Amino acid sequence: MQFVETRGNDGSSRDKVSFSEAILSPSASFGGIYAPQTLPSFGIEFLERHLNSNYKELALGVLHSFEIDIDDKTLVEALARYDEFDDPKNPVPLVKIEDDCFVMELYHGPTRAFKDMALQPFGYILAKEAQKRDENYLIMAATSGDTGPATLETFKNQDNIRVACLYPHGGTSDVQRLQMVTEEAENLKVMGVHGNFDDTQNNLKALLASKEFKAELEERNIKLSAANSVNFGRIIFQIIYHIHAYLELVRMAEIEMGENIYLNVPSGNFGNVLGGYYAKKAGLPVEKLLVASNINNILTDLIEKGVYDMANRELIKTESPAMDILKSSNVERVLFDKFGGERTKELMDSLNSIGRYSLTTEELASIQEDFVATYAEDDECEAYIAKYAQQGYIMDPHTATCMKAYEKCTPKDLKVVVYSTAEWTKFSTTVARALGATDIDNDTEALEWMKNNSSQKVPKMIDGLFLKEIKHSNVVDAEDIKDEMLRFLN
Repeated sequence: MQFVETRGNDGSSRDKVSFSEAILSPSASFGGIYAPQTLPSFGIEFLERHLNSNYKELALGVLHSFEIDIDDKTLVEALARYDEFDDPKNPVPLVKIEDDCFVMELYHGPTRAFKDMALQPFGYILAKEAQKRDENYLIMAATSGDTGPATLETFKNQDNIRVACLYPHGGTSDVQRLQMVTEEAENLKVMGVHGNFDDTQNNLKALLASKEFKAELEERNIKLSAANSVNFGRIIFQIIYHIHAYLELVRMAEIEMGENIYLNVPSGNFGNVLGGYYAKKAGLPVEKLLVASNINNILTDLIEKGVYDMANRELIKTESPAMDILKSSNVERVLFDKFGGERTKELMDSLNSIGRYSLTTEELASIQEDFVATYAEDDECEAYIAKYAQQGYIMDPHTATCMKAYEKCTPKDLKVVVYSTAEWTKFSTTVARALGATDIDNDTEALEWMKNNSSQKVPKMIDGLFLKEIKHSNVVDAEDIKDEMLRFLN
């Protein structure tokens, strides 16, 4: 399968590349990214064939369907990373919390967030490709809290790989920050950046597109890649668990094969819901994709009104910080899929120049064929956390945004799959407060309160963080990021 550029070709590079080329060099013409030229079929025939497949067997079937240029030995070894999850036989449990609502828990990997589902196997594949080609890579990652720890975990101590991870200083939970700044592998560099996630991500994209920066890396015999979901290597693994969720509902006799369901996704950078969109387009029986946001509801405005406007709003820090994003990178792939490269370039040029774009009436109707959106404020999320805690289920604040979408955006009597993107331990201050704690100021106090006042257990990888030595204390201004990276490489 070939991958094409979302904003068209500028004449200086090939207009179609293989999967391995797209993941090693994810930056495309005019500042665009890569998307699949076509999609395989994940309709009834594929689903019937994999009805009795375990997760790794299904994943291999999906990857084979994309006909990617990665050998089977590497794919099997990459998928073996799931063996290190809490339950190797069931790395993504599906839990029933209402008669028609099920939570798919995507956080049972080493960093307790859904990013492990993609970054564990993807990181292995990228590193092996670099080693096979005898090339050295700098992998950059900008994180709103979860991509960073997962990227560092998958690439640490990998030959031919160095990682520079950027996070917004003060814009993550205590646990998320500690997961990054206590990593001690010599091939890893972590930097806090003054600003918010959008500032951090914009600087990463600027460096990915910078000929000057690439030239400086070439002098050091280093190539440049990225671990953010601008890299399609992340997205391909995020398609798999949507298909798995559907098959689980069939196996649980909750739906009949072919029956439509809703997919309900907490959304920031749009990669998670994009995986569901690709699965739907490829034939998975999905009625609608529910896009749940926090008060930074720019995606709600796009899907309800057809307007993407960053110029007239400021990013607001919330209790669901991984969704504190205004510039959602993966919306571009939906625009490209629906409207083509020329129109996508026009829309993205407008966003970059004046901070906004507007869809036509026909384009908005096309978006609404697949997506419906709403948002929840912090107090609403805390109320949902408290409600389901009383019913015996603990969720984090990102998952809680989905519960409003479950209540407000499901007019048809269909089953709903909610995607839980992080374990509650990563946002324990919010969860403890929702459950009645007072005078809790940080995650250390909140985790202790939860141990004493609930039946929840804290995994060792979280509990031990607070005893580890800080290895990365740098906090820099945006204009100093490049120089700091070059010092690290030297």
